[in-house]
Amino acid sequence: MVTNENLQYMGIIWLLRHFGWTWVGLLVVDDDSGDNFLQVMEPLLSKNRICSAFIERIPNQGHFHDELTIKAQRIYLPLMDEKARTCVVYGETMTVMWLTTLIFIAELEYKENTSVGKVWVMTAQIDFVVTSMIRSWDFEIFEGTILFAVHSNEPPEFQEYLQNLRFYSKRGNGFVKDFWEQAFSCSFPNPKVPLEVDNSCTGEEKLDTLPGAVFQMHMTGHSYSIYNAIYAVSHALQTMYSSRSKHRVIKGKRFGLQDLQPWQLHPFLQSISFNNSVGETVSFNGNREMAAGLDITNMAMFPNKSLHKVKIGRFDPSEGQKVTINNDRIVWNRRLKMVRPLSVCTDSCQAGKQKKSKEGEKFCCYDCVACPEGKISYQKDMDDCVKCEDDQYPNKNHNQCITKTIIFLSYEEALGTALASVAIFFALSTALVLGIFIKHKDTPIVKANNRDLTYILLISLLLCFLSSLLFLGQPGKVTCLLRQPTFGIIFSVAVSSVMAKTITVVVAFMATHPGSSMRKWVGKRLSNSIVVSCALIQTGICCVWLATSSPFPDFDMHSVTVEAIAECNEGSVIMFYFVLGYMGLLAIISFSVAFLARKLPDSFNEAKFITFSMLVFCSVWLSFVPTYLSTKGKYMVAVEIFSILASSAGILGCIFPPKCYIILMRPDLNNKKQLTRRKNYRNLKI
Repeated sequence: MVTNENLQYMGIIWLLRHFGWTWVGLLVVDDDSGDNFLQVMEPLLSKNRICSAFIERIPNQGHFHDELTIKAQRIYLPLMDEKARTCVVYGETMTVMWLTTLIFIAELEYKENTSVGKVWVMTAQIDFVVTSMIRSWDFEIFEGTILFAVHSNEPPEFQEYLQNLRFYSKRGNGFVKDFWEQAFSCSFPNPKVPLEVDNSCTGEEKLDTLPGAVFQMHMTGHSYSIYNAIYAVSHALQTMYSSRSKHRVIKGKRFGLQDLQPWQLHPFLQSISFNNSVGETVSFNGNREMAAGLDITNMAMFPNKSLHKVKIGRFDPSEGQKVTINNDRIVWNRRLKMVRPLSVCTDSCQAGKQKKSKEGEKFCCYDCVACPEGKISYQKDMDDCVKCEDDQYPNKNHNQCITKTIIFLSYEEALGTALASVAIFFALSTALVLGIFIKHKDTPIVKANNRDLTYILLISLLLCFLSSLLFLGQPGKVTCLLRQPTFGIIFSVAVSSVMAKTITVVVAFMATHPGSSMRKWVGKRLSNSIVVSCALIQTGICCVWLATSSPFPDFDMHSVTVEAIAECNEGSVIMFYFVLGYMGLLAIISFSVAFLARKLPDSFNEAKFITFSMLVFCSVWLSFVPTYLSTKGKYMVAVEIFSILASSAGILGCIFPPKCYIILMRPDLNNKKQLTRRKNYRNLKI
């Protein structure tokens, strides 16, 4: 009829976790039942992240001897531990008596109050009714005790029944008669034995006048179990008789209660289920145990120093081990200032910190250390900090993740506006130069410098300046696809045009030698072939890049802590550097040829200007790679835009200003006479 003791263990664990008590003392009776309690309880405590601050064994009645003082000394220090404010006591009623004795002896020994204020959690086997009979003892230390008890409830009119109960001498009431005489310290008249003392019982005495230690007016857990047991047997008997087909005759006799063997009732008890007068269901589980659960009570102290149980909750196994508790009804020990205490080895690690184990100590004792960079702890006492999502970063206190701000090089900000303005300025300048050359296309200086190549170069430079605008603004799918391939192809056309102009100059001078086979290469065919072939190779590289691993919009979450960088993922970094490498190869070839041809006659020769332009071009892009790799975020994009603008401006500025100066400012020099200084080259056209 009593709930399985294992349920009580789970109730203790739930209670400790409910109040956050992780550093508790264990005071256990020193016998086999205490050994079993420790064997079951210690793994449960460890599993639920609760540590035993100390374990002390309380002697039972049979093992006390002369070790009282020694035992009191051993128990003194643990009870003075201000961190272990909660103590779990396992034993019986006498265990509390021995514990009180040991505390009393320790007080005499150390001349101090050994209890700094404790919360005692006790099992259902302990009953404080006995202690109330010992008026001379001070049980104040047990005020606020949380005690598990066998579940009970009050049947209707039970109080009224007890208040109206009187004893009338009837046959068979021997037990009640003995109780009545002992409880009220009186005797019923016996005609055979004359009374020497005039203290006879009248039978009209009232039970509610008795002290609680003698008789309790409410239904206790044990009484409630007996009450349910009687009704359970009654229902089982009724079921059994109903199944006997109207009192089936056994061995020729009518079946009666005197013929019943106890074991015959077991199947009927197992299957019963009924509601008692309180409205609670009475039934047995598969282990033939009453699943009644446990009451959680609190010991309150009256002004007369007597202890009183107050029901504050229940642990009910029939509802999935549901626990209900009313925290507001709990009375805490006055030495705890009537406030729920902490019972932890280390104070809680606040959000933003994590636990760090102390070497050689239990896991409940730890240090609190701040979360490492990039991680947070969003609640107290976290074993490990957790990493924020990629699009988030920790706040200053490392207790919350904040969404990163998406950044990119926009037109609105100062840097983006400046770069866009420079790009447009140079694009307009290139368009102006192109217009000048088209307007003066029939002048000797325009014709002498291969007019078609000049147009191609100027148009490609114009597109180079404009292509830098693709790198501004938030990256999208289309812009990411167009950025690098467009830049690579246009630049290749520009550089190959410069290279074609240089090679054309060299071939033209070589063709002046009598009988030279280079004469057939002089003309537009060579220059056009160089430009087209070089541009096609770069276009092929870009097509392979787009077909295999094309660029796509992406976010760089790791380069900058508080920002998410919207960028174009190159897809294949190798192909990106192939494009740059091929463009660099063209620039080096152009530079080398121009450098070798720099000493040819000035009037026909652009080699010096091309040499300077390629020197600027190569310098810009050689410095681009390490700078690009060392910058993060939008500044990486700014570096590439700057490199595009600087290298394009280098070509434009080194080659075309001298020609524009002659066309606009010195038209007198723009004639054939000035272009030919030696007779041998008078009829040569480049």
